[in-house]
Amino acid sequence: MSKLKQDKIPAELTEDDILRLALELEEMENRFRNWKLVRERDGLTKYGRELGWIEWGDDDRFKEKHDEPAIGRSCMLDPHQMSFTWLTTSVTEIVEQREDYVKFKTQNSNYELFKL
Repeated sequence: MSKLKQDKIPAELTEDDILRLALELEEMENRFRNWKLVRERDGLTKYGRELGWIEWGDDDRFKEKHDEPAIGRSCMLDPHQMSFTWLTTSVTEIVEQREDYVKFKTQNSNYELFKL
């Protein structure tokens, strides 16, 4: 077998070039982010494209997915049949709610949810 020779193209990137590329990459990633969830105690931040509020049945199994928060529901980022980005424990209190923002408490954490 013969090996293919691959020539390298020399390239020099300036610090400005690297910064510009990083900003462009972040801008591209942000196009697919619709939600930002921040946990209060440590600032943990998760982003998601979709959002669902999960209602649990008496057996602590999934019962139904909703579009609105409510006491007893869990916030799920990117809810899909077999995976998700983040799932909170059940909501115990909704502190503040607007069209593009929800501040809520769960069984073990406090969160802020932003619509981007």
